[in-house]
Amino acid sequence: MADTGRIVVGVDGSEPSTRALRWAARQAALTGDTVEAVISWEYPAAGWAALVPGLPTDFDPEKLAGQILSGSVEETLGAEAAATVTQKVMIGNAAQALLERADGASLLVVGNHGYSGFRATLLGSVGLHLTQHAPCPVVVVRGNVGGTVE
Repeated sequence: MADTGRIVVGVDGSEPSTRALRWAARQAALTGDTVEAVISWEYPAAGWAALVPGLPTDFDPEKLAGQILSGSVEETLGAEAAATVTQKVMIGNAAQALLERADGASLLVVGNHGYSGFRATLLGSVGLHLTQHAPCPVVVVRGNVGGTVE
């Protein structure tokens, strides 16, 4: 049974994800739902040090993901609205993290692609996976080239 009133939105700091966050906030204002913004992170197969020369030994990817999420939410919605958004930092694959959080949600919202993947694609791999497997309705927010979603 759905736990009505919770909109989950994937945010990775990319422009498509902040458009999705803006859309989710507008939808929540119309319906009275709450907004839960989710970011995920995972270690690559190779170690971080091999990928980023000079990376500090105290590098904390979870903390960085949290900073990206909170910064994106506040920059996109403003401080007052950002304070009403629940923020979740999860470890693991983005699609799996969003599927987990979407369980019981009334709606799942994502941008058409994030930082990974090809910019020219209409729908990124995470969005495609979510539209096929989500336990709730999914909205994929696309922007106009050079424009905004209204």
